[in-house]
Amino acid sequence: MQEGGGRERGGAESRAAALPTVSVVICVYTEDRWEDILAAVASVRAQSLPALETLLVVDHNQTLLERLTKEYKETEGVRVLANAGPRGLSAGRNTGIAASSGEIIAFLDDDAVAERDWLRHFAAAYEDPQVMAVGGRTMPVWASGRRPAWFPEEFDWVVGCTYKGLPPGRARVRNVLGGNASFRRTAFDAAGGFATGIGRDGDKRPLGCEETELCIRLSRARPDAILLIDDRAVIHHRVPAGREQFRYFRTRTYAEGLSKALVARSVGAGKGLESERRYTTRVLPAGIARGLRDALLARPGGAGRAGAIVAGVAAAAGGYVLGSVRARRGGATFSVVEIGGSTDGEGAGV
Repeated sequence: MQEGGGRERGGAESRAAALPTVSVVICVYTEDRWEDILAAVASVRAQSLPALETLLVVDHNQTLLERLTKEYKETEGVRVLANAGPRGLSAGRNTGIAASSGEIIAFLDDDAVAERDWLRHFAAAYEDPQVMAVGGRTMPVWASGRRPAWFPEEFDWVVGCTYKGLPPGRARVRNVLGGNASFRRTAFDAAGGFATGIGRDGDKRPLGCEETELCIRLSRARPDAILLIDDRAVIHHRVPAGREQFRYFRTRTYAEGLSKALVARSVGAGKGLESERRYTTRVLPAGIARGLRDALLARPGGAGRAGAIVAGVAAAAGGYVLGSVRARRGGATFSVVEIGGSTDGEGAGV
């Protein structure tokens, strides 16, 4: 029994040793999420496949930088860095990539915790050398303790979570979702880093799509690249009370339209809206039908979910139209930097 157990442990250790090394980047910006940040780091340190390092990148907040530096100064494998680029999530991620040492770079939101095998599932997918990016499944943790009855699962991307309509299991996708994602280091050598000026910036409208733009750019630079999601790589993402409100839902869907217009302007509407066409013509009509059916059966929230889907589509469409006009007039630009070079936001203007 002991001998057999030893062989089993030895086999597990050798398999782990054969997997690529993984650096984890967590971008942070506010002390309001202090406890969430500590929980995120703890979840990485508890992984069944240990991370090579955890990099906390602080976005232009000196007080938070000093506090985290003090918190982790004696913690092996955790490094605290200042965002070396312009304010915003994209530049923070680029700072983390440039400072990391792993063969794979994984990204975790600062208000999320990863399940124990999160990194193991990511790393295993990279046994195929053509795999350049792997995303996981992000589950919402509602502040109220339960999903709002009116909130459609098809729009869980509004709160940074996996939404109804994505393929199950391990499947090829056009792009991964940035809060629960990983990339092979050579992906950034081929395509550059995240574009600044397109994604989140703490005080601005909740824009997004920086990972979409990067993944499309990567597929163009490496036509043989495979991008996957693996729904076994699970994280749990906190949804604060303010984001359970319809006002946030409407604002976020409108912002998504603005972001998609900028991406489409850069990469073309064919690629920029490829996945969205299926989503709006198949996934959302099915969601509306389910909501109306539930309303007819007097089930809670059915009419609200159907109405929210219609409102979300209208808000996103409005944002897209306005964003397209702005992009054509040259009012919306972003920059792509080469990882390992300057991260001050200078690069190829788009």
